[in-house]
Amino acid sequence: MPVLDAHHDFAHPVESDQAWSESYYFNAYDPVTDTGFFTRIGVRPNDGTMDAGMSVWLPGQSLAHVGGVRECHEMTDSDLAVAGVRYDRIEPMHAWRITAAGDARAWDLARVDDRARSVAVEIDARFDALTPAIGVDGRGGSGDGASAQTRQSVGKGHLEQAGRWTGSITVDGVRHEFAEARGNRDKSWGPRRWGGPRMWRWFSVNVGDDVHFGGIRIGTDAGDLHRGWVWRDGEHASITEWDVHTKLDDDGLTHRVTDVRATDKRGRVHELHGELLRVAPVRRGRAGNQTMLNEGLARWTYEGRTGYGIAEYLHQLDADGAPVVPIA
Repeated sequence: MPVLDAHHDFAHPVESDQAWSESYYFNAYDPVTDTGFFTRIGVRPNDGTMDAGMSVWLPGQSLAHVGGVRECHEMTDSDLAVAGVRYDRIEPMHAWRITAAGDARAWDLARVDDRARSVAVEIDARFDALTPAIGVDGRGGSGDGASAQTRQSVGKGHLEQAGRWTGSITVDGVRHEFAEARGNRDKSWGPRRWGGPRMWRWFSVNVGDDVHFGGIRIGTDAGDLHRGWVWRDGEHASITEWDVHTKLDDDGLTHRVTDVRATDKRGRVHELHGELLRVAPVRRGRAGNQTMLNEGLARWTYEGRTGYGIAEYLHQLDADGAPVVPIA
């Protein structure tokens, strides 16, 4: 996976596929305040919509969420705002600002019911890159196989980048100022069909300011696609294989421990142990499919050091609510 230049931080030409999307995703976590967020905005001009969701990790086991949809019939890379959540590019491939203000619904993730309470949330956070943007630019890529199937359901182009966050989250008047917040961002463009992949395991890991991992293992009818990167010693290498082993909660769907052996293009094997601090279940349905996306906030151990990040599991569910691909 190469380093991408700054023009990929702007909008790409829209193709005719009805599911064409250009999306921006950011995650942040500060272990000092035990707060953070994950957020995504997607522009779907062929559908005439722009949608955004902001989920906020609150201290303890709570998650607050706000989101919405508005009309959007033209691709834009500057007017990225929905439901009080706004995304501003400060410097391409270097800095972004995320702001949000409004009423949100908050859940206790440790409870089995879905009772929620109303909270007032304000976010003003700045992302400053710690690595270059690494990814695939979407050009070329013909043929069959897992890669071709992925381009038709997850996107043709994609980038990921690790960074440092400054700013704050305020909940019901209580301000949490980021002290050691780190996170990743990604951007995808191309067709996005949530029901396309049979499964995926996506990882976003930051160990201090000098070691970062990002990437995905996607299940398709043509086999699994392994894609990703590691940044260490001041340079990046592509990940060629994600060997993932999972310990599940009693529900058989929620991951609680994730052990990863990531092999890079130089033959190095990176062993990461992830203990899930919180898991936020997100269900998505489109065209009759039922998809579960479990966004997991994890504490990662790597070579005796501790870091934080995301272990995201996507499952397609059968009629009985079981994953069509067994969770290894």
